[in-house]
Amino acid sequence: MFENVLVGVDGRAGGRDAIALASHLIDRDGKLTLVHVHSGGVRLTHPITAGLAQEEREAAGALLERERERAGAELPAAELLPVAAPSPGRGLHEQAEQLRADLLVVGSTSQGAFGRARLADHTRAALNGAPCAVAIAPLGYAEHPTPIAKIGVAYNGTPESEAALEMARSLAAATRASIDALEVVTIPTASYGGLAGPALGDTINVMIDEANGRMKALQGVEGRAVYGLAGEELAAFGGEVDLLIVGSRGYGPVKRLVLGSTSDFLERHARCALLVLPRGVAERGSAGERRDAEAIAHARS
Repeated sequence: MFENVLVGVDGRAGGRDAIALASHLIDRDGKLTLVHVHSGGVRLTHPITAGLAQEEREAAGALLERERERAGAELPAAELLPVAAPSPGRGLHEQAEQLRADLLVVGSTSQGAFGRARLADHTRAALNGAPCAVAIAPLGYAEHPTPIAKIGVAYNGTPESEAALEMARSLAAATRASIDALEVVTIPTASYGGLAGPALGDTINVMIDEANGRMKALQGVEGRAVYGLAGEELAAFGGEVDLLIVGSRGYGPVKRLVLGSTSDFLERHARCALLVLPRGVAERGSAGERRDAEAIAHARS
């Protein structure tokens, strides 16, 4: 579970969806901060008076109070933080840096399909490079909150997918969720090289068999391999789980979230809550995760 969680709140449904998802991901002793980004004092189009900036800060604080009260018993004690920034995404990114958050939770744009995870373009651009994991709540999540009973992992044996699997194990230890993993096999570039070799169908079958062998070796995980496009197959896989975890691409900076082509596609099309990890996030661990794992192991012994 996560110990220091920031939630983007805007007074609309997306922010409430983010709060509902955060309540499932935060450690029982974790710190939760609700952040509302407003434009006070940072407008470039015209000067702003000190009085107007103060009014915007007060309005942002009142909005956060209302949203915390609306969440009620589902929300642990939460700190409220109005922030002035040029855009919501940039403000959230900066606060995640300053507060050293290990998770940032945001809601989906209302332009997306109901039950899908999708960020606004400016938010996506600002969060790329975030210093922590980012979770995206699908549209309508607060109206139909789903306990995390099944966790999906995008897995292919890379360090990033191993980190995603490690995070899934940590969350499952606390929630008693099951873990499903999916490896998507794609056609290797060498298949188009023009050299004599096995038929393409045979090559794909061999790759799927090898991938299924890797999946069977994963302890406590229901895994399978399929052939197709990674983004499309994983988006469909999201319809079978409550939370889908993916790792950032391998050539991003360590402990930074960098959206690759697959995670970017999933951010637009995932059919469940989506958790994207920066490189190295699973290596840090947390006291809360260790406590949960030890408690579950003791209970089962």
